[in-house]
This record gives sequence, C-alpha cells and structure tokens, in this order.
Amino acid sequence: MTDTIDSLFARLAADHPDRTAVTGDDASLTYGELDARAELLAGRLRAEGVRPGDVVALATRRSTTTAVLLLAVLKAGAAYLGLDSRQPPARRDLILRDAAVRVVLADKGLADDLDEAFTVIVPQDAVLEQEVALEQGAALEQGAVPAPLDPVSPGDRVAYVAYTSGSTGAPKGVCVPHRAVLRLVVGAQFLPVTADDVFLHFAPLAFDASTLEIWGPLLNGARLAVAPDGDLSLRELLSFVRDEEVSVMWLTAGLFHQAVDLGLDELPALRLLLAGGDTLSASHVDRALAALPHTVVANGYGPTENTTFTTVHAMSAPSGAATVPIGRPVRGTGVLLLNERLRPVADGEVGEIYATGAGLAHGYLNNPGLTAARFVARPDPAVPGERMYRTGDLARRAADGTLEFLGRADGQVKVRGFRIETGEVVTALTALPGVARAEVVAPRDGSGTRQLIAYVVPADDTRPSALRMRTRLADTLPAYAVPALIRVLDELPLTPNGKVDRAALEQRTVRERPEVNALHREPEGALEGAVTGMWSDHLGLEGIGADDDFFELGGHSLLAVALIGELRREYGVEISPIAFYLDPTPAGLARALTQAGGER
Repeated sequence: MTDTIDSLFARLAADHPDRTAVTGDDASLTYGELDARAELLAGRLRAEGVRPGDVVALATRRSTTTAVLLLAVLKAGAAYLGLDSRQPPARRDLILRDAAVRVVLADKGLADDLDEAFTVIVPQDAVLEQEVALEQGAALEQGAVPAPLDPVSPGDRVAYVAYTSGSTGAPKGVCVPHRAVLRLVVGAQFLPVTADDVFLHFAPLAFDASTLEIWGPLLNGARLAVAPDGDLSLRELLSFVRDEEVSVMWLTAGLFHQAVDLGLDELPALRLLLAGGDTLSASHVDRALAALPHTVVANGYGPTENTTFTTVHAMSAPSGAATVPIGRPVRGTGVLLLNERLRPVADGEVGEIYATGAGLAHGYLNNPGLTAARFVARPDPAVPGERMYRTGDLARRAADGTLEFLGRADGQVKVRGFRIETGEVVTALTALPGVARAEVVAPRDGSGTRQLIAYVVPADDTRPSALRMRTRLADTLPAYAVPALIRVLDELPLTPNGKVDRAALEQRTVRERPEVNALHREPEGALEGAVTGMWSDHLGLEGIGADDDFFELGGHSLLAVALIGELRREYGVEISPIAFYLDPTPAGLARALTQAGGER
C-alpha cells in the first residue's frame, strides 16, 4: 500500500482547502490550514533531528492543536505516542525509554519534570511560530529540512505506538502501521462517512479509540469536534454533543451505560453511536435505540493489536435479546475461532479469537519474544506466510455468522479444583430478568481459596433478589460455577479509560450479610455467638444470623473443614462433617457442640 494517513489527508486538503476540519476551544481550522501548519511543524521536527522510524511523544491537553501535532509527526516520517497525563511519572519515563523517544511535544506544565535529555517542543509556541510564518507568506519548503528517504513501504510505516498493560506489569508498546488505520476508517462498511458528519473527539490520545475519533472524520472530509479538555461530567459532555450537532460518537461501554441512564433523547443529530471496550448491556442498547429511533447503535470489539475494531455489530431497532453479539469482521479483517491445537471449532462451540488481515499491528516494540508468542503463523497452506493475532478472547459463532463474546481465555479461574469461565457466568447473569450488567471476579477468601463473587447492576429501579438469581443460575450452570455471593450495585466501578475496573471489584471489601432464605435472628447464648464470630472472621461478613445457612453466605467445603478444625481446637470436641452439612447454621453447630460435650 502506497497511501499513508498524511498523504491521504494532503489530497483532501488540496481538494477541499476551505472545508472545516477541526473545531473546539473557541477555534477552528480548515483542511488547508491544518495541512499547512502540520507541514511547517514537520519541518521543525526534522530540524530537531526527527527521522523516519523515530517515535515522537505527545504530552498535551485535548485541543484543536492535537490534529496539527499528529499530522506533523506523520509528515516527518515518525510515529506518534500519546502519553496519559494521569499515569505516574515513573511509568511515563519507562515508556519514553522503551520507545527511545528523543523529542516530546508537551504543553506548558505537563513536562516540567522531564529529563533534560529530551528535546521538548511546546505546541503553543510552535503554533505562534507557524502563524507568523504563514502571515508572512513563507513558502513551506523554505528553510525546511527535506524528509530523508524511507526504505519501508509507506503503508507499512508505523503510524503510532500505543502502550497497553502487560501481564507482567510492564507496559508493552503496540506498533500500528498506516495501512491498519486506513483499513479501519476508509471505506469501512460500519462507518459510512459523509462530508456533513461531525465526529466527537473525547478519548485520551493514549487510548486507541482516539484513532477512530480523529482519523475517521479527517480522512473522509468530515469535521472533528474536540470536546473541552478536563474532567467533563457526563451531562456536560452530552450537552457538547448536542450543541455541536455531533453525528458520530464513540463511548466506552461504561460511559454508554451511564449515558443511557442519564438520557439520550435530546441528541437529534446523532446517527451513529459506537460503543465497546467491554460487554454491552442488551437492555441499555434497547433503551438507547428507543430513545434515538434514527440512530444506529454499533457494538465494536477489538484489541489494540488489531487497530481498535476487529468486529462490529450494528443495531437499528430494539430486539429484546438477552445479550449483544460482537458481530462480524470489519472490512480487511478475518476472524478465526480455534481450539488449543489451532484447529477451527464448529459453529456453536467455544474457540479463541484469532484475527488476520490488514489491521494487524507489526508487534510489540523491543519485545520479539512476546511478538512471536502473540502474532503467530496461520496453519493453513492455502495462505502461506499469513500472520494472525491471538487475542486471548473466547467466542462462539451463531448460525447466522455473528460472534458472541464469552470473555477472556485467561479469565478462566480454578475454584476448588474446577476450571470456570467467568465470561460464561457473566453471560448467564445478564440473561436473567432484571439484570442490566454483571461482572464476576474470583478473589481469595480468608483461607486463601478463590471464591466466585458476582456484581450486578439492575435494569431498572427494582433490585433483583440475589437469592433468586443464585437459584436461577443453578438451573443453567454447574453448582461450582454459581457465584458464592451476588451483590447488587448501582454502577460497576470504571477505570479512567471507561472499562470495568475488575481490580477494584476484587479488592472490594464486602462486609454486609447477603440475602439468604432465613429471617435474621440474633445469636442467643455463648455458643451461637462464638460460632457466628468465627464465621464472620472466615467469611468476612458482619451481621450473620443464628439461622443463616453457611453455604448461602458464600461458604464452601474447604472452609467448612477449616471451621471444624478451629472448633475442635477451641472446644476439644470433634464435629463430624456430616453433622455440619445436616444443619449448616450457627444454631445447628451450637447444638452439635452441646451434644458432643463441648459447651463451656
């Protein structure tokens, strides 16, 4: 492929120089102005020694200048790296060293603690220089350092590097080429863009959703509306979307759910609402479609390593379905569902998602071992040399060809010897009436044993019964896969990128007594009080009643054995496991202790 992001934009700018390209922060740029300023800044970057293959970092606030900076880096033949201003300086410095960054484009105040080894260019100062040069009619080629020849095919040049969290804790840089971005936003069937469209730019540059937000409009002749910088409330963001007549918007699943709850009926210009990054609630999708009858809601799935979207499922009317598929592959992408031996699975069977095609990244920067492990050769002699990316995600293909997402392959957890797919439990939970969203985690309890805990968000103001949900789940899941505890939350916690914060859920301390069959009765006597105290310590719960069932409280067989041992040490008597299981309540154990002569 000979086209690049910057060459395609330059053609659009030449054809439509007076068309508005970017608006925001009380400023606007036409396609011609944006291209001219980017050319001037590219010359400045070359003068600072930036060469093809280099990585230039951006530590900037969201503004209309952002597009100028990105284009300038690409015109200089380099790749851009968006830095997250919220990340700790130590992590930022680790990323800068790993990417061998020498030049940083940084807003005033955002790079004061950068090492002096970096060349820092302040965009605001550079823009003033550009404006002076343009007002003086300076020819773009005058004083500019010519771009050196790049031996790499233009489409295969790295356009940007996106750092994601690694399983070892060290961030890994994904190298995304120009061709992958063009495959995402040019001629995509899920993204039919016209010159009249207005795209929202809200995602941080470090988040790969910004790839779609920025290049979707700018490579199709549309307008990019840049949301004000800072921590906007959701109400403020939606007001901006309404006032700017945004027609295409991308939201993380978490923000999408909150936006639907807040209300979307005052967005008449919105025709395409993309959401993704996590599992979508089917009831929220239906509510969004009911509130926006002229809007298509699309569920987009894809890892950074395959450039934002791998599959998309578009919906134009409420369906009443229990789950939302992730759809079919986008143009230029193939999806294979393979088993552990890299063989295709049949329709309806669970397989791991492998992605192929033009959207694939080159691999991980300075990490050939991980690249070789995740970007593997396709075992098909009909397509020799084709690479595929192992996503680590599980799915199954329905009869109509759509894919149903089932969670991470490494989302498998082993609970008391049983391997459980947490995605399967989440799917079962969200299929229950009254449940909008769910997440399942498997933290370790006081005995060091993992236990399944589910967190659900109700679909309406009626709080679903945890006990009833566990009973319903027992009809479809094996007993070991039914969560020991189900907690109802108003909202699931989100990371700064808008995804469900599973780590926060795992660390969440749940002390209140869950819903059980028995009415609450305070313990009577020393033995009942002692047993409830032990249970409280082991289960991490408060307010346990004398008639509460141990297993309904989240207990399990291994913990029961530990409690029997503690009772033996404390009272000098043996309680048989059978006696425990026949009446697994504090009152029942107190009676068993009395009968065994352990009362003090």
